[in-house]
Amino acid sequence: MDPFNRLIVTATGPSRGLLSAGEKTFPCALGKGGCVPAEQKREGDGCTPLGVFALRHLMYRPDRLPVVPATALPVQALTERDGWCDDAADPLYNRPVTLPYAAGHEKLWREEAVYDLIVDLGYNDDPPQAGRGSAIFMHIAREGYTPTEGCVALHRDDLLWLLAHCGPQTVMDIQAGLSAASEQG
Repeated sequence: MDPFNRLIVTATGPSRGLLSAGEKTFPCALGKGGCVPAEQKREGDGCTPLGVFALRHLMYRPDRLPVVPATALPVQALTERDGWCDDAADPLYNRPVTLPYAAGHEKLWREEAVYDLIVDLGYNDDPPQAGRGSAIFMHIAREGYTPTEGCVALHRDDLLWLLAHCGPQTVMDIQAGLSAASEQG
């Protein structure tokens, strides 16, 4: 298999990991609650789900990235009205929504840069199961790779490089590493 068809994320600690794509390896931030098997993932637990997930599409801030990022993934320019439903009781749970939206949601257009690039990972989306977790993305890491709410986050330049080598066939394989597994045990 082409190495860029499978991105391998290996947890190296409770909220840190390494993402491997072929010969390249990048540091990444993971969920503040560590990693859990996908079937144990719950809304709001701060955990990154373990498993294999498709890269669905790229969303980006056109005001901060005036050139469409190079990728073979489907691409959508964000607007200030884009959100993502995280209310398990709502019929659009774990789906994009247009703001304002009455049910619980995340704003995708943020002041901080973490959502300037967002790749929707195919977690709990076919179909979404209420309470199993929502808005699991690959996005830009905060300085110092501080923990996420369950996403995989990379340095902006690393993510741009990676996107140029990904397409609709690409999957992300999130695995518990030795150190992460021993810390959980």
